[in-house]
Amino acid sequence: MIALYHCMSARSFRPLWMMEELGLSYVLHMLPFPPRVHDRSYLAINPLGTVPALIDGQTRMTESAAMCEYLASRSGPTSLHVEVQETDFGAYLNYLHFGEATLTFPQTIVLRYGRFEPQARQSPQVVEDYTRWFLARLRTLEPQLSRHEFLCADRFTAADVSVGYALLLASHLGLDAMFTPAVTAYWQRLQQRDGYQRSLAAQERAALEQGVSLVPAPDVVPATVSATAPATAPATVLALPISTISNSNRDDFQEFQ
Repeated sequence: MIALYHCMSARSFRPLWMMEELGLSYVLHMLPFPPRVHDRSYLAINPLGTVPALIDGQTRMTESAAMCEYLASRSGPTSLHVEVQETDFGAYLNYLHFGEATLTFPQTIVLRYGRFEPQARQSPQVVEDYTRWFLARLRTLEPQLSRHEFLCADRFTAADVSVGYALLLASHLGLDAMFTPAVTAYWQRLQQRDGYQRSLAAQERAALEQGVSLVPAPDVVPATVSATAPATAPATVLALPISTISNSNRDDFQEFQ
């Protein structure tokens, strides 16, 4: 049976959502965020200390977009996968990786320099620049989504799961208010899917059963952080909370995983 190592609403939500859409059986191991700080034993599973980690027999994976492709391919035939002979096969692969490489990456920089770095290293300019980066690239989806319900092949696919997670992360950063109209409607459609709703319920249920915090990973101010924020957060684009991190742990919080 597939085992998925997951933090609440972190990148590992992608394979969780995929498995719920596909109706697969799996074991969900919930981890405190970030696991490389709060559960050092996890390094034996994934030396990177990041989530997700997916184990399926002899297969071990650590990249969430690759997991989406793997799960769709191994579970065929399924409408979530676009076959090589289909016209939109190239578009499918492009959007599948666009969700992580182009839409999620800039948001991790926003989190790093708006929240996880010590106050002296936080940078409102970096937060603003990478927020604009994300929104500019997200706008490129507007023409496609104004004409089609989903990104490719005229159906919901793994590519929508990949991009959908980037929109979930953006909603935690308060960026959904700046989505263009078609992207907003698309994000609302994704949230209404039974598979998406089941994924939210599954992670909450597993967290409660395993004694892990229900706070979504993008919203976490880690326990090792000593907050020194003024009463009013500085006027950054996202008004993210100010915090400092001890030097011994700072590197562990530099990436959002």
